[in-house]
Amino acid sequence: MSAPLFVVERLPAGPTYTLDGPEGRHAATVTRLRAGESVLLADGRGGIAHAVVAQAGRHSLDLRIVHTDFTAAADPRLVVVQGIAKGDRGELAVQAMTEVGVDEIVPWAAVRSVTRWRDDRGVRSRQRWVSTAREAAKQARRAWLPAIGGSDQIPAESTAAVAARLSAATAAFVLHESAEQRLAGADLPTTGSVLLVVGPEGGIDDAELTAFTAAGARVVRLGEQVLRTSTAGVAALAVLCARLGRW
Repeated sequence: MSAPLFVVERLPAGPTYTLDGPEGRHAATVTRLRAGESVLLADGRGGIAHAVVAQAGRHSLDLRIVHTDFTAAADPRLVVVQGIAKGDRGELAVQAMTEVGVDEIVPWAAVRSVTRWRDDRGVRSRQRWVSTAREAAKQARRAWLPAIGGSDQIPAESTAAVAARLSAATAAFVLHESAEQRLAGADLPTTGSVLLVVGPEGGIDDAELTAFTAAGARVVRLGEQVLRTSTAGVAALAVLCARLGRW
């Protein structure tokens, strides 16, 4: 089994480091790491420190740093605009897409989204996406944490904001069951960004689809099956990762 990964604000500058706080408590009391076991520390921005536990405390670990590595950001970047879904389906999508390799996830307030991210509810919902992505990145041993679009002021982006993103992307796609072209056969860039739009449970409204195609997006499908909003982005990312040589 590979060494567990914990996220820190900055990589250690010296030969030793004490992992404390929430990550240290989890490492010591949940993962139950002991002296001699290997640990990975990531700053979420490409840096990875390989370490060995020198001593395990009650809520922290004293580590000996073996060496550090840096992983360059993926190019092209893979960005998924995810329509807000009801219940925990959005978080399930965020978790799986992070494990697969997405570089950014943008919450989208689609016309047919059943759930609305308003006021404090929107802030809390977006923060759950951030936390879910962080934990999934640790599970996948990722050097880079995926970005989550929006902000505390505007947790989910509007259709107009998404259209602007599509215009700026190197290649942009909208998953839609009516499309004739398949994502597996679409032309992909070798650098820049690939942006993919996934609708909510109710699908993408005709006006939204018109706005996205006017912004330069191509309408594509995966196969004959109609997937849930929580799985469509994951399946599409798998196709893109394989075609771009990430897998």
